[in-house]
Amino acid sequence: MKREFTTAETDPGRLALTLKAVVVPRPIAWISTVSADGVTNLAPHSFFTVASEVPPIVQFTSIGSKDTLANVEQTGEFVVCLAGRELLAEVNGSGTNYPSELSEFEELGIETEPSGKVTPPRVRRSPAAIECRLAGTVPFGNATVVFGQVESIAIDEEVLDGDHPDVRKLDPMARLGSNEWTTLGEVLELDRIPFRPTTPRG
Repeated sequence: MKREFTTAETDPGRLALTLKAVVVPRPIAWISTVSADGVTNLAPHSFFTVASEVPPIVQFTSIGSKDTLANVEQTGEFVVCLAGRELLAEVNGSGTNYPSELSEFEELGIETEPSGKVTPPRVRRSPAAIECRLAGTVPFGNATVVFGQVESIAIDEEVLDGDHPDVRKLDPMARLGSNEWTTLGEVLELDRIPFRPTTPRG
């Protein structure tokens, strides 16, 4: 027997926690931005995915009006840095609600490197970074979905297998429910099965 959590009968906060606990694992967008005043910002967002292949578009969701959203709307640029396992403490620390005038990079001692196509810096120790320009936003209640046109993807050669990123070497972290995180775990490879028409019976 299944227990139902309906929108009409469940407290919105309880429903949100339940939803995040079953939509798992969620990749983390560790987003670097710069304010109009030049203050760098770095924050994790676990509502993140690819929205389009051609053109290449990624999306993340800001819950509430956070510095990341304000900076992206003001400047039109952001960088998604991969949150690898060895950076978990820094990723979690950057989720602290620092005042807007403080930079998470500076407060947490996170080293930067210049981006190639946009102004916000990349996290130097992050094995991959996606540089984006704002493609648009869509509001939903207290949330805003942000779409970014991908301008460049910078990947450390150490995690590449030829031209392909090796997911085991990337070693990404993901969010689960509550304060739970997870690592990559077992990787399964399974080819798609092409459709083959059967011979008509006669």
